Amino acid sequence: MATQNDSTFREGQSTIRPPFFDGNDYPYWKTRMRIYLQALDYEIWEIVNDGPFMPLTKNEVGEDIPKPSRKWNELEKRKATLNSKAMNALFCALDKKEFHRVSSCESANEIWHKLEVVYEGTNQVKESKISRYTRQYELFQMEHFLKEFSLSVSLLIFR
Repeated sequence: MATQNDSTFREGQSTIRPPFFDGNDYPYWKTRMRIYLQALDYEIWEIVNDGPFMPLTKNEVGEDIPKPSRKWNELEKRKATLNSKAMNALFCALDKKEFHRVSSCESANEIWHKLEVVYEGTNQVKESKISRYTRQYELFQMEHFLKEFSLSVSLLIFR
């Protein structure tokens, strides 16, 4: 019988509910959540990926400034609402601990980026990990080569 802590019970592989994230297996969740958001509405994914839409207008000097919401047309209202829809989908996909981690974020893009940094690290951290793993691999190869070489020399000597 499935328990409440069983993520397959909570998530259920549903096409209606977002994939559930409890802090485990972030790469799996990230891929599934990206597809889920794209399936809801590709513009929602663009808001998550690129940042929220903000209708702009020109001031007296010709500079772009945020347009007051009372002056938005229907298309601008719909596009501005996409950030709220994306945030709702992301919040619904998170357990309480993960929700509290990102609840102060003001855009879906900010939520997505914060989770990426927490679970994947910054680009600098990623580069550092790649460097460290490359070095470990090189050391492993050298160690393996030295063992093989030593064995070959021993065989030659003791023949």
